[in-house]
Amino acid sequence: MEHLKATYLIETPLPVDDAAAVLAGEQSSGTFVSVPGETAELKQRYAARVESVTPLEDVDSPSLPGCRAGDGPYHHAQVTIAWPAHNFGPNLPTLLSTVGGNLYELTQLSGVKLLDLELPESFADHFRGPAHGVGGSRRATGVEGRPLIGTIIKPSVGLTPEDTAAMVKTLAEAGIDFVKDDELMANPPHSPFDKRVDAVMRVVNDHADRTGKRVMVTFNISDERDAMHRHYDKVVESGNTAAMMSLNSVGLVGAKDICDRGELVIHGHRNGWGMFNRCPTLGMGFAAYQKLWRLAGVDQLHVNGIANKFWEPDDSVVASIESCLAPMAGMTPLLPVVSSGQWGGQAFETYRRTQTVDLLYMAGGGIMAHPSGPAAGVRSLQQAWQAAIDGLTLEQAAAQHEEFRQSVEKFGRK
Repeated sequence: MEHLKATYLIETPLPVDDAAAVLAGEQSSGTFVSVPGETAELKQRYAARVESVTPLEDVDSPSLPGCRAGDGPYHHAQVTIAWPAHNFGPNLPTLLSTVGGNLYELTQLSGVKLLDLELPESFADHFRGPAHGVGGSRRATGVEGRPLIGTIIKPSVGLTPEDTAAMVKTLAEAGIDFVKDDELMANPPHSPFDKRVDAVMRVVNDHADRTGKRVMVTFNISDERDAMHRHYDKVVESGNTAAMMSLNSVGLVGAKDICDRGELVIHGHRNGWGMFNRCPTLGMGFAAYQKLWRLAGVDQLHVNGIANKFWEPDDSVVASIESCLAPMAGMTPLLPVVSSGQWGGQAFETYRRTQTVDLLYMAGGGIMAHPSGPAAGVRSLQQAWQAAIDGLTLEQAAAQHEEFRQSVEKFGRK
């Protein structure tokens, strides 16, 4: 019998073995009292089981309100629960309801966080995973041996289709590999989706015809289901290679519905991620999160960045990058998207910590606010990454490259 295994961090005033058993029962065949039909034979076939319990530290006060199981101390533990795969089959919404459902409401727990998933081997027969991933993103952009360099159109809202196209023209001529819509820009009245695609792709296609380099643009197709498919069709017809979705907004089913089409590279934006991960004892860890989206077929996924502008520590970012690139059921690796307050200066530590160039390295202000303009901003990132790969220090790179030196003077002295 195949099992899906999920590992959690829990906090509870109960003995941790008892709390783990409550979690397993609530999320499979059990409820708060024995009921008719809950036979030993049924439990043997369908009940979740506690695979392991590893006690950790105790704390004096609960992380979350509503725990009515007793007073402290509150025990932390890492627990692994195994569910028979035939409880839900190859059904992503039901899988998520199983491993991330009502357990968060259990009064026996004052904290619970899904850390990781171990998937049944048979899932590889039912889920294709990313159609493009790292390799397909590289083929579509023609970039090898270094990270893809990208940026986000800013201001986030307010630009007309013509304004956006003019900015993309500047970036394309500067040698950018990738340009994306902001997650706040989809199909607003001031920049209708179809008009924006037409204006931008005239620039992209003309640049590709003249130079042979096709910039990947991820237009934000996030919308209702039918509208997303219309937007997808428009992007395909335009000759573009990619599209973007706000994953937490469209959900697993919406994302998989689009990814199953397989023509475009799908850029997955995780806006709203802090709701899942910011609290140490509540939500979901990135290792589990990325596996769900990889099953859905997303090709590129945001991971934040080293020394980023948000709350996430560097160790978490490094672990997220590693998890996107790690093997999973024979599926294509996700391309990690490094972003959030990035400029060329972070390339050195990013490469030192990860030792990979299989990244999409995104800089908004680090490109658009460069002292000599966006074109110099693109060159400064290219210079920084090549220097990092070649083993140079930031100081050595700044001494060799004028555009990068200007970046250091503007962004590196805060």
